Amino acid sequence: MDIEQKQAELIDHFVKKASAQVGSAIGAVIAEATSHASLFAFSEILAVPTVAELEGTENSVYLEVLRLFAHGTWSDYKSNSGSLPQLLPDQVLKLKQLTVLTLAETNKVLPYDQLMLELDVTNVRELEDFIINECIYAGIVRGKLDQLRRCFEVQFAAGRDLRPGQLGSMIQTLSNWLGTSDNLLISIQEKIKWADTMSELDKKHRKEVEDKVEEVKKSVAVKADLDFRGIEEIYSEPGGVMDYEEDRIRPKR
Repeated sequence: MDIEQKQAELIDHFVKKASAQVGSAIGAVIAEATSHASLFAFSEILAVPTVAELEGTENSVYLEVLRLFAHGTWSDYKSNSGSLPQLLPDQVLKLKQLTVLTLAETNKVLPYDQLMLELDVTNVRELEDFIINECIYAGIVRGKLDQLRRCFEVQFAAGRDLRPGQLGSMIQTLSNWLGTSDNLLISIQEKIKWADTMSELDKKHRKEVEDKVEEVKKSVAVKADLDFRGIEEIYSEPGGVMDYEEDRIRPKR
């Protein structure tokens, strides 16, 4: 089973589970979902009515935890740990994995120093083990660890849930890309048209040259034929050039 299909099945499972609970009982569902080793998307669970209804209640802390896993990072948790419940070990691991995905959204070369700071890792060996065992083997990223340059070169990273307001920014980015693509397409079409025009002009010029060559050939042939006929007439006219026999038998004076 591929990652996308497994994600879809897990999301469906937890959406149904959250829909069947209310109040504090949803907290256990959220803790289970955010601890699951194979789940990395939470926006569909956030959209469940019974979950959204936690806003402004004594159980709203569970909603904040879910939002943290949908859009936040390990640094965000540390900044707000005073108002959030203590995370389970599996939740800590999950949030650090999600932190790597967030960093990979904007940079394809992640320095070790930045990663160690964001993940609270104290040495390179621990960092590389985390990236290999908890990120690459989990299938959420692919890339190359460069020990010489002390960085992780990201080749692929799974996408996270869209943050509030991010959709509009993405649409604008895609619109700009589409506009650039349209302009590039127009430029390519113009170059193709120019190339076709030049090709036609080249063909026309080549035809003109070939026609002129044929005309010259014909002209040379006609002139050569006329010259040959003129010489032939000289030798064939009476009183013209005397042949050898006639000159030999003429009496000498």
